[in-house]
Amino acid sequence: MEELDAEPPVMVVPGADPSSRQLCFAWGPAEVLLCETRFDRTGRSPASRVFVVRKDQDIYIHTLRKLFNESHGIFIGLQRSEEELAGKSRKSHLVQVSKNYRSVIRACMEDMHQAAMTVKPVRSEASRSSLGRNTWELTMNSSLPKAGPLLLRLLDWVRLHVCDVDNMVREVLSSEDPSKHELFWNVVDVFVLQGRMDEARHLLSKEASANPTSVNMYRILDDLMKKMPVPSLNNTQTLTEMELKWQHWHEECQRYLQDGTFASNSHTESICKILLGDEDAILEKKELMTTWYHFLVTRLLYSHPTVKPMELRFYAQSSMDLFLGGECSPEPLDTILMAAFEFEIHQVIKECSIALSNWWFVAHLTDLLDHCKLLQSHNLYFGSNMREFLLLEYASGLFSHHSLWQLGVDYFDHCPEYGRVYLELHIERIPLNTEQKALKVLRICEQRQMHEQVRSICKIMAMKALRNNRLGSALSWSIRAKDAAFATLISDRFLKDYCERGSFSDLDLIDNLGPSMLLSDRLTFLGKYREFHRLYGEKRFSEAARLLLMLMTAHIAPCSFWMTLLTDALPLLEQKEVIFSAEQTYELMRCLEDLTAGKSEKQKFQDDNVETMKVEMLRLALARNLARVIVKEGTLEGS
Repeated sequence: MEELDAEPPVMVVPGADPSSRQLCFAWGPAEVLLCETRFDRTGRSPASRVFVVRKDQDIYIHTLRKLFNESHGIFIGLQRSEEELAGKSRKSHLVQVSKNYRSVIRACMEDMHQAAMTVKPVRSEASRSSLGRNTWELTMNSSLPKAGPLLLRLLDWVRLHVCDVDNMVREVLSSEDPSKHELFWNVVDVFVLQGRMDEARHLLSKEASANPTSVNMYRILDDLMKKMPVPSLNNTQTLTEMELKWQHWHEECQRYLQDGTFASNSHTESICKILLGDEDAILEKKELMTTWYHFLVTRLLYSHPTVKPMELRFYAQSSMDLFLGGECSPEPLDTILMAAFEFEIHQVIKECSIALSNWWFVAHLTDLLDHCKLLQSHNLYFGSNMREFLLLEYASGLFSHHSLWQLGVDYFDHCPEYGRVYLELHIERIPLNTEQKALKVLRICEQRQMHEQVRSICKIMAMKALRNNRLGSALSWSIRAKDAAFATLISDRFLKDYCERGSFSDLDLIDNLGPSMLLSDRLTFLGKYREFHRLYGEKRFSEAARLLLMLMTAHIAPCSFWMTLLTDALPLLEQKEVIFSAEQTYELMRCLEDLTAGKSEKQKFQDDNVETMKVEMLRLALARNLARVIVKEGTLEGS
């Protein structure tokens, strides 16, 4: 723990004192276990505490469950469709996958913002979710093949992300007279700053109607906004044509501003300055933009509309410096966005891994970028596949949750190099609290032919059932594990239980053992012995007698159970009809003599009167049956 003193700790554990250097720790599958190790002079340890520090704590936040579950479906769909798609259809599919992820992030953000209104700790999660969505949109807009110039993509990105003004817009538009609302000009300015010219012109037309004396000024401004050249999505105009049109329009705006056309109204004059790309005029609206990257896009829209991707990094750095003014250091999002503007994908992933509190974002972003064939040159940083590295980390975190671990299985399945190894290690750590959960885990292992894990799960569940005296369940699990030794142990418990109670429990299981009874000799005996009782109950006495004798003469039955078998023969020996033949009767006599002869004198002395009485009754019954058989067989021969 000396490293905790070398630099400020990243994480504070309540009640723990790292400065005392009396903490020890142990790594778990999804947590760190800290414990105090203070000792006094007598060598005794006072009452100490244990601290559990979990990683990937976000998986326990209810509002993120929807994000994890829905994105899992998108991820699986992408993996399955990859082999089927090619060419243009593949590119459009990747764009659609990115949009699906973005929609899920946005829905999560809305849930987070609603929760943040009432639950204070969720606010940090909402901001991190916002950071993730913002970075996702910028990275994918820059990376995925998409029609249209760069500026149009940046405008779409800002309009989607900077949505704090939506409430203000709704408030103004829902009022009886929007032009009289105190926030009217703020809304107009926001529309202009985001390049939403049609909406800005619509509001200005309401203001013009309310001020007939200024109609000409509003008409000129409306005309300027209408004629503003913007990059075309269909690429029908060349870059040179776009620059010439923009230059002529810019000179026209400059002429009207210098002529004092808008001098009578500070709001319209400010808008005209913004259209000219006046940085000071744009920075005056700093509170409406809220972020430096909104300022960047506005600045590019009105000063450098034909910006090229390679030039973006320089405008981004200068815009951040102008907007922040050196007053505060860049936040994690600023660093991430700068890396995205520089098209440093590896740096984006690295910074996101540090700034975000879980692996969801970087894992899914990296997977999609890998499908776009954009990560091949970056794998050298990790020594292996970066996509797989991040997916393994994300899936490992899911396995520490009581239900999300099932999602983690699919992520491991799509990690070809180490996924199988990770799954085997994590599957063994899942707490098997219920049989239903154990069956889920078992089904997963059986589908992937993880034979060792299947046996381990079955043995664990069999032992649990045996401790709870649930013999049927224990036998079922041991058969599934193909564990002959354990099946023998449980069969002995069944036989012991039968001797004590006089009846079998879990008859359905024993009656339907089928080929499974061949797993061990004792299990075979249990199945056959139960069959003897069934035959006897159906009054098929001859078949029951043959089976009973076979169990003893073939040495399938344990010697300790012979007296019980011989006792079961008594009702058959006393039947009116002769059941046992002379030869069978001699075999029973031999078995009885072998049983009694095997006991020492001391054991015979210790036998109670009941055991002695059983032996005498058997000898008498066998002698009487033999006499009846001899008479019957002699009569048949004589006739």
